[in-house]
Amino acid sequence: MEYDHVREVDPEVADALAGELDRQRETLAMIASENHVSKAVLEAQGSALTNKYAEGYPGERYYAGCEYADDVEELAIDRAKELWGAEHVNVQPHSGTQANMGVYLATLDPGDKILSLSLTHGGHLSHGHPANFTGQLFEVEQYEVDPETGYVDYEGLAETAEEFEPDMIVSGYSAYPREVEWERIQQVADDVGAYHLADIAHITGLVAAGVHPSPVGVADFVTGSTHKTIRAGRGGIIMCGEEHADDIDSAVFPGGQGGPLMHNIAGKAVGFKEALQPAFGEYAQQVVDNAEALSDQLADHGFSIVSGGTDTHLVLVDLRDSHPETTGGDAERALEDVGIVLNKNTVPGETRSPFNPSGIRAGTPGLTTRGFDEAATREVADIIARVVEHHDDEDVKAEAAEDVAALCADFPLYEE
Repeated sequence: MEYDHVREVDPEVADALAGELDRQRETLAMIASENHVSKAVLEAQGSALTNKYAEGYPGERYYAGCEYADDVEELAIDRAKELWGAEHVNVQPHSGTQANMGVYLATLDPGDKILSLSLTHGGHLSHGHPANFTGQLFEVEQYEVDPETGYVDYEGLAETAEEFEPDMIVSGYSAYPREVEWERIQQVADDVGAYHLADIAHITGLVAAGVHPSPVGVADFVTGSTHKTIRAGRGGIIMCGEEHADDIDSAVFPGGQGGPLMHNIAGKAVGFKEALQPAFGEYAQQVVDNAEALSDQLADHGFSIVSGGTDTHLVLVDLRDSHPETTGGDAERALEDVGIVLNKNTVPGETRSPFNPSGIRAGTPGLTTRGFDEAATREVADIIARVVEHHDDEDVKAEAAEDVAALCADFPLYEE
């Protein structure tokens, strides 16, 4: 990956691209929403399909010359149906947020009511935060996790739904480490006459592999990202029953987007084919096993793990008990200094600003793609504990950086 053509035209961008590739090779990606796609997906996303406008849907385009665009989109749709067992799939959303927008536009009017999990408890901006279009267009009420257990307070959710009478209940989360009881939330939605949107952005791959329960066929709508645990082309996806197909498709195009990003859809198609292979199931199970190992090892070092563990790909750490003077921002910066890239994160019962909160969120999809097993992941947990404990000690950080460099060498990424 020398970027010869880019370098000839634009050396500055070529330098940035080469630097980013080196950064990924030389650091451990532990942001839970990040992963490393295959060279095949990278090649598809950098293909000549980036040149093609394909407004509309396969067989019903507004422009000529879409025969190969149709082939690619149909492959992505068919493979998604096979992966998740959905009746109808739209692969055109540019992101998980755009997928959520498509569902809202298909089902709600401005001023309608959405019930969703609070952002500080693990929800997402596109579920109703006031800074997002959802919070500006809709009336939003939020449920929470039980601060004692770290699990979704399903009884509180039901009580709030009965009082609030929402038009839409949103499940699926960005910083929630436990399995979601989709049927239980669907029952609440049925009881109050609301739609149920399950946003599986983080766990698309875990659901596809069967290592997390699926909301497909349970919730009215399922949305997701296609570049996280599923390791496909960057973008979003919507799944629903046939009765909602026309409304969803119209809401995506022309309702919320113009021409689809066909090169990204090609990346989705390739990634979905990879996910249909038996090896992907082994990968997804290893992601969960590694997250459990990470959680257990951090707990052994005295860290407080929200909910006491994990069932998914991520671990949420509350630093207030073990390191009350250390913020999530302190930990994030110190860990980045040594080559471990994760993110500061709010925790249930947050007492600090969301810009410098009390927790950190760590994920294992990227490590697992590089080949990490539980033993190697425990080594990473040991380094994290050491750096957080001594985040101002440059000698400790220098030694930790050497350990990270050794792990990167042992588990190389994008070898030429």
